[in-house]
Amino acid sequence: MKNKVKCLFFFGRINLELENGFVRFDKIDKSYDGEVLVVKNLNLNIQKGEFVTMLGPSGSGKTTTLMMLAGFETPTNGEIFLEGKPISKIPPYEREIGMVFQNYALFPHMTVQENLAFPLEVRKIPKSEIKDKVNKALDMVELGNFGTRFPAQLSGGQQQRVALARALVFEPRLVLMDEPLGALDKNLREQMQYEIKHIHERINITVVYVTHDQSEALTMSNRIAVFDDGVVQQLSTPDILYEKPENAFVAQFIGENNRFNGVINKIEGSICHVDLDNGEKLQALKVNVENQGQKTQLSVRPERVVINAKDSTFQNNFKGQVRELIYLGDHIRVRLNVCGNEEFIVKVSNEGSVNFSKNDTINVSWLAEDIRALDFPK
Repeated sequence: MKNKVKCLFFFGRINLELENGFVRFDKIDKSYDGEVLVVKNLNLNIQKGEFVTMLGPSGSGKTTTLMMLAGFETPTNGEIFLEGKPISKIPPYEREIGMVFQNYALFPHMTVQENLAFPLEVRKIPKSEIKDKVNKALDMVELGNFGTRFPAQLSGGQQQRVALARALVFEPRLVLMDEPLGALDKNLREQMQYEIKHIHERINITVVYVTHDQSEALTMSNRIAVFDDGVVQQLSTPDILYEKPENAFVAQFIGENNRFNGVINKIEGSICHVDLDNGEKLQALKVNVENQGQKTQLSVRPERVVINAKDSTFQNNFKGQVRELIYLGDHIRVRLNVCGNEEFIVKVSNEGSVNFSKNDTINVSWLAEDIRALDFPK
């Protein structure tokens, strides 16, 4: 009986932790002018050790949400909890949160070691411990031999790693990153994505990351919160977010999609029959549409479309006129006019299988389950 009680207590505690989260936004609103809400009724739980990215276009509310968590902005309504304790009235320097900015924010007159030592000195860490902590943080970002250099003597990627090390050196409870790779060139940005991801995996610290770059979010995150107009449109793992978008905004914002507009003609189980605006008919997976006569936006990924299919398993088969072929190394991007959509894209593997040219009419096919019938955007 005693063991049973212990077991129930243990699993009850786990469920409570999952429900409350390491970081919890509870009914958060934010307005700067008292009229327009830039964040609306935000309820979001982040578990300890997670890498959660807030993703969205400019003005969607993602950076404001991060600034409220950091303590640089105050919620208009609601409360933010860290490890179960409300923090909205706690100043930033008392929250024990590390912060990495896009512009690095390094002190130019200090060496790398001095930059890393600064947050430790502010917290009155004994000098005997500071050196060891600084060296440990530099080794973590593979800059152990750069401690005596000044920021101006480092590359952009090295400066960003120093900024990351400084955010980690005092062993914070949480690290926030605001577009930290935005100033780097493409190749270096991609390299840093993997470095940050691997550091997170090694030390298992909780990270909340803000970006407008969807490929960056997909690469690095355990979960992604997609923001639009101050609202989280979907919170999911990268694979679910890409493969199963819940609405038209997420489908269009994450990855590339071919879109059609139409009206629901009939619903049979999980499949709906749709009359497209150009008069064609197709079958699609019912996602968040309910009624006959309802307008819908349909979404199918370019890689799910087959050109000149050799079998008859596809429910959707149409003619398409080739508008353009673009060679991209490992694949060829084919732009067609399909069912009135002149920007319909298909990605074809570059295996010598492209035997058509511009202005040719070819067959395009896809399964009903691969095209999602979504709410019609407002």
